[in-house]
Amino acid sequence: MSEPRTAMPAPGGWVYRALDVVERIGNKLPDPAILFLLLMLMVWGASWLLAGVSFSELDPRNGKPISIRNMLEGPSLTAFMAEMVRTFVNFPPVGVVLVAMLGLGVAEHTGFISAVLRAMLSVTPRKLLTPALVAVGVLSHVAIDAGYVLVVPLGAVIFHAAGRHPLAGLAAAFAGVSGGFSATLFLPSSLDPLLAGLTQAAANLTDPALVVNPLNNYFFTTASAFLVILVGWFVTDKVIEPRLRATAIDGDASQMPQMDALESAEKRALLWASASTLLALMLLIASALPESSAWRAPGGDLAVAKAPLMQSIVALIFVLFLIPGVVYGYVSGHAKCHRDIVTGMSKAMSGMGYYLVMAFFCAQFIYAFGQSNLGALVSIKGAGMLKELGLPMSATLIGIILLSSVVDLVVGSASAKWALMGPIMVPMLMALGVSPDLTQAAYRVGDSTTNIITPLMPYFPLVVVFCQRYVKSTGIGTLLALMLPYSLTLLVTWTLLLVSFWAFGIPLGLGASFLYPPH
Repeated sequence: MSEPRTAMPAPGGWVYRALDVVERIGNKLPDPAILFLLLMLMVWGASWLLAGVSFSELDPRNGKPISIRNMLEGPSLTAFMAEMVRTFVNFPPVGVVLVAMLGLGVAEHTGFISAVLRAMLSVTPRKLLTPALVAVGVLSHVAIDAGYVLVVPLGAVIFHAAGRHPLAGLAAAFAGVSGGFSATLFLPSSLDPLLAGLTQAAANLTDPALVVNPLNNYFFTTASAFLVILVGWFVTDKVIEPRLRATAIDGDASQMPQMDALESAEKRALLWASASTLLALMLLIASALPESSAWRAPGGDLAVAKAPLMQSIVALIFVLFLIPGVVYGYVSGHAKCHRDIVTGMSKAMSGMGYYLVMAFFCAQFIYAFGQSNLGALVSIKGAGMLKELGLPMSATLIGIILLSSVVDLVVGSASAKWALMGPIMVPMLMALGVSPDLTQAAYRVGDSTTNIITPLMPYFPLVVVFCQRYVKSTGIGTLLALMLPYSLTLLVTWTLLLVSFWAFGIPLGLGASFLYPPH
């Protein structure tokens, strides 16, 4: 097959022209790490300008009129330097993400996650191929970005082998992996503790004692997974595939990737790994059931923030992926000795270098934002404006979702966006009585739904190349046209789902609430 042609086709309407503008603007934005540095410098400058201004708003933490602390004064600068290392080391998302990644890294390195995905798709009836593929895309989030390089091209392979248009399979897989990025099909992903850590850091600007459970959106994101599957199934079969009937497949079949069946050793290893996971879960449940269990809080509750079980969520994610990863590796022969297990952990950590750089600057920005009291001032004034508008809660939630979806078009990283928006949105809505759990859930909806239509998403160009294996003329516009129906449908239906959770009081997750302070 000839080299993939990556030039973008001529715009075909106002949607493409608008996205061209978004792409040009987005490409001019600095790297997220530098963006946080610039924002921190802006906070310093704003604190210097506003330090002598008197405000009538009362600080809810002490009941006194709020005042801005000049971060360019000598004591503030020296305190900033003295606390720099502690600020970074104690930044909530850092530890939780790195620990979770250790277990996930082993499971991915030994091939356990890949084997699970291939096994699920190999036994799926043809009529259920689309929903199964979308479901596997959602499930792939436990391996962070593995879904983009594994499930998306696999979707095209499976559809092509079944006599269906490969681009339809690719679109369905992409919708599950990226469009449903904030959905969790029973298994939590590393995004849960990452966002919860950022939410806690933002909430602590107002309430230093508040603890956010890493699974605070678990029930909502699990329900969201089924919504994403149904939407993906309908849009693929009723909208995308009929539209592709006139699109010829002109790629070189000999160069197209193939879906390898599980070998006997891999099947045996998968069986042992699944059994080990089941045994570990049974032991965990058995140890948590007794009223006197050490997993429970002093009052005997399990689903409260102070319960050791809730405080161990990240550690349990680590263990429950480490065990099957190790078992699968040894039984399949992919891991020969303990050094292979350590290699898997090391590879996972080596891929976190950029995240740590971004987290360092993010932590310093949030520290400066909080110490200057600018965060509290913006939150209190913003809450006052919202209160005067008198918008119903449903309208407020829709506003957060739409804002997140627009920002997603120019900032690709979910954690970077929330690190930017969280310190403002979370305290502001806490002042209106909205819990950080609900604000985070609204953000996750907006963040996921436009992932699949922004060329600035890091994996978007890669998906274009996958398409070109089958249809050589594929460009960015082709992929946008494929994914836009998924994006719009998910935005509407997922928003309605969150509003329904709030309207009917359905719990968002473990230890979560709708109101602040919780009632």
